[in-house]
Amino acid sequence: MPTAIVTDTAAYLTAEQVAQYHITVLPITVILGDHQYPESELSLATFYDYLKTNQELPTTAQVSLGQIETAYDRLAAAGFDEIISIHLSSGITSFMSNLKMFCQTYTEAKIYPVDSLVASAGEANLCLLAGQMVANGDSASEIVPELENLRDTMHVYFAVDNLNHLARTGRLTNRSAMIGNLLNIKPLLTFNDAGQIIAIGKERTMRKAFNYMLAKLKATLQQVDYPLVVTVINCE
Repeated sequence: MPTAIVTDTAAYLTAEQVAQYHITVLPITVILGDHQYPESELSLATFYDYLKTNQELPTTAQVSLGQIETAYDRLAAAGFDEIISIHLSSGITSFMSNLKMFCQTYTEAKIYPVDSLVASAGEANLCLLAGQMVANGDSASEIVPELENLRDTMHVYFAVDNLNHLARTGRLTNRSAMIGNLLNIKPLLTFNDAGQIIAIGKERTMRKAFNYMLAKLKATLQQVDYPLVVTVINCE
C-alpha cells in the first residue's frame, strides 16, 4: 500500500528534504497589500521589505480544499492509496477542521489528516519522521501513532524581537509597544496543548530570552532518559 505525504509551506521544509522523501508541499497564500503570493514563491527579502515600508499588515489565506483535492487526485492517480496529510496547527487556523470534513467524503485514497498543533520546524519534524518511516516500508496506520507521539512530546519556545507588529494588530497599544521597545522587552511564547500561541513570560533582552529557552532545554534533559532532537531556527 504505497503511502504519500502532503504538507503545507508552514513547515518550511528545504528543497532537499522535499526531494528526499517525495513530499507534496501545498503553498499558503501570503497577501501583501494588493499582491498575492504563493508562499513558496515569496522571498524573505520581499516579505521583510514590505514589513518595513508598509503600515498594512500582511495576511494569509489557508490552503484551499481545491488545492487539496487536486493534490490528492494526482497522488491517487499515481498509485498511492494512503495519504498522510500533515498541516499547520488547528489552534491558529480553521484549515484542519475543514480538511477533516473533506476527508470524510474523499474516496480516491485513504486520507490520514494529522494536526501538527505547531508550525515551522515542529511541523517539519513530523513530516521528516513520516518520510523516514515511509522509506522504511511502514504503513500509514503504523506511522500516524508515531507522529502523534512525537507531537505530544514536542516543546516549542520562541521569542519576538520587536513589539511593533503586535501593536499594529491591536494586541498592544502603540504606547505599550514604544515603551516595550525602549526597555527591550522580549515576549516569550509557546504553543499550548490545543495548538494555540500563548505568552509564558518576558525578558528584557534577546540574550536573556535565549537563556530562558536554554534553561528550559536543560531542565527537560534532566527529566528524560532518551536522546532529544533540538531544532534551532532564526527568522533572520
